[in-house]
Amino acid sequence: MSALNHLPAVSLEELNDRAELLTRTDRKYVVPASELDAVVGIVGLRVLEIDGRRSSRYESTYLDTVELDSWTCAANRRRRRWKVRTRVYADTGERWLEVKTRGPRGSTVKERLPHDGADVAGPAAAWVRDRLGAAQVHDVDPSGLVATLHTTYRRTTLLLPGDAGRATLDRGLRWVSGHGTAEVGDVLVVETKSGTPRPGPLDRRLWELGHRPVRISKYATGLALLIPALRGNRWHRVTTRHLADHLTLREGALA
Repeated sequence: MSALNHLPAVSLEELNDRAELLTRTDRKYVVPASELDAVVGIVGLRVLEIDGRRSSRYESTYLDTVELDSWTCAANRRRRRWKVRTRVYADTGERWLEVKTRGPRGSTVKERLPHDGADVAGPAAAWVRDRLGAAQVHDVDPSGLVATLHTTYRRTTLLLPGDAGRATLDRGLRWVSGHGTAEVGDVLVVETKSGTPRPGPLDRRLWELGHRPVRISKYATGLALLIPALRGNRWHRVTTRHLADHLTLREGALA
């Protein structure tokens, strides 16, 4: 990622002060890694740097009901979609419990709580229930959620010029579940995050390069890849057209 080495740095404190965006409009793109230099060729971009690092390893474990209600809500585009996950920033050991729901006009609302455990119980379960309830999701018992998918990847975060928001570049995406493993090679999952529905400078740059937003969800796409019964869904296009040439899939328990 040589192009990123030449971008000016931004600290985590400044990034969060200018563009934390826990409520935001997201657009996602799947881009060949070979196009990275062209993608970041925008005047004014800055890259998050922490202790000299310009990328960080993320680990997320998604929690769902045994009936996969969270996945089903996303697959059927229900208004009250939700996700619950634990996240580990592997380079620092920082751990969070996160709830993502849908806000007005399709915006994403992310809320999080420091959390050292692998499951949801006690005060953590009460917090999840409260945050889901605030989003009008009332039929989920947080204490009954189980781990259904684990993801790992490396993330680089950009501050967009003109207070247009932030963006993330994820690479080396790997999914693991009881059904097997899947990973993609030289592919970037680019996500732009803006406080308004208007496209920002990185969206326009990606459009100039011939890329359009795609439907990709790390959780939903990962399960669709690893559980045969879930295939043929709204992520079929991205898995067959954008990921297929870079995908390694090993099915079976403990693959």
